[in-house]
Amino acid sequence: MDTRTQMLEAAERLLDESPDRDIATRAVCEAVGVGAPVLYRLFGDKNGLLSALVDYGFERYLGAKRSAGHTEDPVADLRRGWDAHNGFALAHPAVYRLMFSPHLAQVPGASKEAFSLLERTLVRCAAAGRLRVGPHRAAQAIMSANVGVALSMVSQPDVYTDPGLSHRVRDAVFAGLLTEDPVPGDADPAEPGAGAAALRLAALLSDGSDALTGAESALLREWLDRIAAGAPRA
Repeated sequence: MDTRTQMLEAAERLLDESPDRDIATRAVCEAVGVGAPVLYRLFGDKNGLLSALVDYGFERYLGAKRSAGHTEDPVADLRRGWDAHNGFALAHPAVYRLMFSPHLAQVPGASKEAFSLLERTLVRCAAAGRLRVGPHRAAQAIMSANVGVALSMVSQPDVYTDPGLSHRVRDAVFAGLLTEDPVPGDADPAEPGAGAAALRLAALLSDGSDALTGAESALLREWLDRIAAGAPRA
């Protein structure tokens, strides 16, 4: 393990152990057995160290997400993704608080990749006829709820003591976004399940079918979006 990684892991360990959620750069250097000039050369200053720690956290978080792959059941993958997110937060509480801190001067690009990975899973849910709203809107609801629960549990563990809390919130959020059973692709537009059917067709079109021209695809997507949103027909 190189010196930079050693210092990042030492910083994370010290943050986890710190009662006031703060660390001294001197303590990080002492933990690794190097002098302050090494820290300044690698990170610039304390803020640079913490910024690098955020990046290091996202590297591990996204690495696990990418390697998880997916099964033939996108809804099961969605549940596993939620649980893995919460599990990472509980395993790395100090780093997780930094990763999703509202005080970050700039949102890390890795955060956007995490959202994109979630949205891809939801596109698969839509293609399977299991989604009630568009993948992007569903991703916003799920990510905000997942982060909110995880931050609550790692920031106030003495208040959020229920070990089943994450699953209860997950199931409540999913109940509002997912259908119990797949909606058939030929559902009548006048039926309540038409929105899910429209989302399903839109998701299938996103695979890049060349059966339609660009203009035809754009027009069809507009119609599907209106049906999915429940817009009244003329």
